[in-house]
Amino acid sequence: MESPQINVAIDELTFSLFQRPLHPELFQIYAKRQLKTGKYEADIWVTGCTHVVSVFAGNVCLSEVISAPGQMLPKRGLIERFQFRGPRSHKCTLSRGVSYMTDFQVERMSPNLYRQSHIDLERFARSRGIFVKFPDSETSGLQPFCYIDFETRQTELHIHTFAAYPDQVTMIKTQSLFDFQ
Repeated sequence: MESPQINVAIDELTFSLFQRPLHPELFQIYAKRQLKTGKYEADIWVTGCTHVVSVFAGNVCLSEVISAPGQMLPKRGLIERFQFRGPRSHKCTLSRGVSYMTDFQVERMSPNLYRQSHIDLERFARSRGIFVKFPDSETSGLQPFCYIDFETRQTELHIHTFAAYPDQVTMIKTQSLFDFQ
């Protein structure tokens, strides 16, 4: 399997929200999970220290994408796109009772705080969610990783992601809520 594009400047990463599904052929998928409830279905893909979450409810689909520079993405169905340059929140409501909100933050830390946060998250991730490490890009004994934790409720999907970049002593944290009333 090809190594992911890990050593990128954080502010070159892109957040995109689509009102459509995205083809898996566009991405190198390192891990995936499918979720189903009575109200919606979801596909969660780890695509390096980046991810794709597509949620389907009836004939509506929302896809959240965090992508590295150069990632080919369609223009059709694009609702929002922006770079990771500090904390940000985004909300949108679609017809048919579908709403979405996300918050993310880029945390640059001291080396000691980063190391402890990295170790704590890795330990926590062993018991839930999807956790993928990238040993080929290890820095100072720490491996970049992507961790996606999720909570399914009857009409909601909660997603928490953590992307660890040891070469920049930085973590990207996102919290997203897909709501289908």
